[in-house]
Amino acid sequence: MTDPTPAADSPRKDAPEDRAVAGPFDESEANPVRPYIDLGGIKILPREGLNLRLEVEEQTKRIVAVGLDYAGSTLQVQPFAAPRTVGLWAETREQIRQQIRQQGGRVEEREGPLGPELLAEVPVAAGPDGTSGKRLARFVGVDGPRWFLRGVIGGAATSDVEAANAVEDLFRSIVVVRGGSPMPPRDLIPLRMPATPGAA
Repeated sequence: MTDPTPAADSPRKDAPEDRAVAGPFDESEANPVRPYIDLGGIKILPREGLNLRLEVEEQTKRIVAVGLDYAGSTLQVQPFAAPRTVGLWAETREQIRQQIRQQGGRVEEREGPLGPELLAEVPVAAGPDGTSGKRLARFVGVDGPRWFLRGVIGGAATSDVEAANAVEDLFRSIVVVRGGSPMPPRDLIPLRMPATPGAA
């Protein structure tokens, strides 16, 4: 049973060929006995040396992203609702590319272990000493069944192979919980505080 081939001009789904077995996983594909940290729209598998932060929008107080510190790197993840047949990552990459160029940064697309990704030099605001600089960031994304998982990688994993492998493995261990309720494509799948504080 295969999906009907989308029209040539509709964005295909961008995901590793082994996504269903190697992740990022749909809730229906995840191992139910693993001790995941449940954050609503995503579940994270705890591991040694992993620190978890929830990023909250000031005005609405809603959680808009999950930040993970691991292997000398940062990984920010966001799960979005997506159409059943077409992917969002191709269009999202174009939007990110335009934003970074408007900010005066540089960006290049390359094929990474998770599929197409963007490697960007993002301008950072001037620090206390008045010097401004650029930081490297990798933008990764995977189109799953009815969801899209976006990640932004910073720190050692932008240039160090071992750190990159560790963070890519972390990204692929994430479970996306799309839920059954209808949601417009590109809407953030709701995130919440983990049920057991300190589980991470």
